[in-house]
Amino acid sequence: MGIDGLTDDFLESRAVAACFAAPAMLRHMLAFEAALALAEADLGIVPAAAADHIATCAAADDFDVAAIRRETSASGSPVLPLVAQLTARVAARDGQAAAYVHWGSTSQDVMDSAMMLACRAAAALLAARLAAIGRTLGALIVTHRHTPMIARTLAQHAGPTSFGLKLAAWVQGLCAAEERLREMEARLPLQFGGASGTLAAFGAHGPAVAAAVGTRLGLRVAPPWHTERNSVRELAAAFAELGVSAGKVATDIVLLAQNEIGELRERSVPGRGGSSAMPHKRNAVAAIAALAAAHRVPGLLATVYGAFDHWHERAAGAWHAEQRALAELGTAVGAALEKLDESLTGIEVDVAAMRRNLASTRGLGMADAVALALTPTLGRGPAQALVQQASARANQRELELEDVLAEIPAVTAVLDRTSLAAIVAAGQPFGVTDGLIDQALARLEHTLRGWPAALDRRRNEDG
Repeated sequence: MGIDGLTDDFLESRAVAACFAAPAMLRHMLAFEAALALAEADLGIVPAAAADHIATCAAADDFDVAAIRRETSASGSPVLPLVAQLTARVAARDGQAAAYVHWGSTSQDVMDSAMMLACRAAAALLAARLAAIGRTLGALIVTHRHTPMIARTLAQHAGPTSFGLKLAAWVQGLCAAEERLREMEARLPLQFGGASGTLAAFGAHGPAVAAAVGTRLGLRVAPPWHTERNSVRELAAAFAELGVSAGKVATDIVLLAQNEIGELRERSVPGRGGSSAMPHKRNAVAAIAALAAAHRVPGLLATVYGAFDHWHERAAGAWHAEQRALAELGTAVGAALEKLDESLTGIEVDVAAMRRNLASTRGLGMADAVALALTPTLGRGPAQALVQQASARANQRELELEDVLAEIPAVTAVLDRTSLAAIVAAGQPFGVTDGLIDQALARLEHTLRGWPAALDRRRNEDG
């Protein structure tokens, strides 16, 4: 939550937050209880009629959330008051069936499995938002594949590049993060170990019950991981990678929207991007919000990793801190993606400003290209030294690099004025730009193809 909730819409995703809110978590916890009872009935561990009563009662949506919230403070877990309410409902239908509610399981089995289901739902929302961003970036790449601009290294002008290649780099980062999240989403684990992680309540049937519950919930069957939290840390890292990748894009947008650069502007919307003191301001507020949300990600990830000390067979505090941080992490990443999507939608690209900024260094961005052209004749060291001296002179005298080079006999002996002009001409990206852009577009296409099928499958499983 933001301060008094005032900044929630700025720093959080309401849609992703809903995946971890009380109604959703209780629904996931009840889904676990129903799956457990039905799996046990399939294996003859509990009566089929009792399992049916439990599953029917677990499907209700009118549990007393306020009471569960109050009682959680005393019990240390929402599972106890939820199981008590579920048991009471089952008892009202069949007193004997009530004895089989939560049979053989433990609170952490319920909470960890519910959290995996919540994270799966959150991942689906993140994927949908990422697909929207990907489609926007893909269209921009097609439009601006060859739009020239200056590359910037260490915050200084470097050589020429294209806006299409900058966009391609954004795509590569987001797609890499998406692939990591998708891989983790596909193997979210069921938590199932019973009171001490031994599945003792089920005897020889333990592995079969775990397999049946995992199948019903669509979660991967794994050995109990009550205090072995690699999967949680991997999931948190996958969320975080997506959040900071979005933050990288937002950072570039904010920088490119600076007045001194002016190459990008968020679309003009009444009431958006203004200042309380400066009427002329047009702040890139959506990108700023995405960046703010992304800034929260490393700290939340650190909290998850900091909760490594899960004692013995059940943690005291670490598990609880980890769950809250994981939920907030997913919510922050959701906000970063939502705001980045908002920033990119209808973004204005100032091609003229890109050309102006590229030309502002008077051809110095092509200094390395000139040195490369001179190297076969002069050698790499002498060529570099000569062009470096010419660049310094061009800066001091505020001259075009081409004009300074044309005054140097060692240069003109190798390159005539026409050849020199062709190399130094501002705004001509060189290298393998097209190939790199094609790689990014192919990866983006693969990403956009991959998620829809996964989303459809998960929607069916989550109901």
